[in-house]
Amino acid sequence: MNVTKQAVLTAWAVIFSTTVLWGQPNAMVHEGPRYVEAADLSYGHAIANARAILHSHMDEFPGLSVAVGVRGRIVWAEGFGWADIEQRVPVRPSSKFRVGSVAKPMTAALLALVYQDGEIDLDAPVQRYVPSFPEKERSITTRQLAGHVAGIRHYEKDEMLSSHYYETILEGLEIFQNDPLLFEPGTQYSYSSYGWNLVSAVIEGATGKPYLTQMEERVFEPLGMRDTSADQNRFIVFDRVRPYVVDEDGRFANAPYVDNSYKWAGGGFVSTAEDLVRFGLAHLESDFLEAATLEMLHTSQKTQDGEETGYGIGWRVGKDEHGRRIIGHGGGSVGGTTTLAIYPEQGLAIAMITNLSNGPDFHSDDIVELFLN
Repeated sequence: MNVTKQAVLTAWAVIFSTTVLWGQPNAMVHEGPRYVEAADLSYGHAIANARAILHSHMDEFPGLSVAVGVRGRIVWAEGFGWADIEQRVPVRPSSKFRVGSVAKPMTAALLALVYQDGEIDLDAPVQRYVPSFPEKERSITTRQLAGHVAGIRHYEKDEMLSSHYYETILEGLEIFQNDPLLFEPGTQYSYSSYGWNLVSAVIEGATGKPYLTQMEERVFEPLGMRDTSADQNRFIVFDRVRPYVVDEDGRFANAPYVDNSYKWAGGGFVSTAEDLVRFGLAHLESDFLEAATLEMLHTSQKTQDGEETGYGIGWRVGKDEHGRRIIGHGGGSVGGTTTLAIYPEQGLAIAMITNLSNGPDFHSDDIVELFLN
């Protein structure tokens, strides 16, 4: 395989390394083929060691996709294992996974663009933009919703398994809009995907345009995220992976049918590791969003008593064990587990996705160390 130092390899390379280990719970899907789309020779040692880490854990995943970007370009993108076990369809870098709550930073990008255009006041009551949303004991703002300090509840019971199709975002709000707040807005942090559903309704109300259309036109298309879209069950989505769970015997099993139309902004998109890295890299410079806006998104909000929440607007913010600043988000969905992390000072972004609910540790920290060193 020919690889140049100057550019990321874009030609496909297919390496079949299937190892069948019958007799183990998930033996038939151990490893499977590997599809490589990008591999920069200058990171060859890091890539080889990262592959070794992933290979040692591939019996824990049906399929896995990984991508790493450094200083504005993708230096590694590879698929491992199976997008569809039954049909023996391998994971490719173009395979589309459910990315769960990584939809929140995606939506935050659109919210930021609307904010930059002066179309929204983040500190105004949400009813200014969504008049149908019931008044609560206390006023709620979009900034509070976006930082999980508004008091809107999260999923309850089996709500994540909803199979009902909602025609509009406003219809989806009916699930929680009449429930009382968990606390006075601004006084506590409590993670809420439903809060982000309301953020998307605010965006629609402020702009007068459909949320999903704006995500396509203002976020995905400008950033070259051609493999990212809403997880529309009724549409044919090429390269969409089959979602899995682990059953009571420790075997991979088909995930239950769900319809994510009730939570596009909270966790309803499919994407690829490459697209997520493109998205992450776009937040390391001010070409897409203004520097002041990026700082707002990536600065932890505080509760009324001054305690930092570790969450800005759509992004978790913090530091790793080495004191390096990290901006990122995880995603858990029915049949999908995702991590996206950005190291601003090092100019690195990494994304890893599997088609498995409650997936095990990706060991992404170990892989990041390989590329930073």
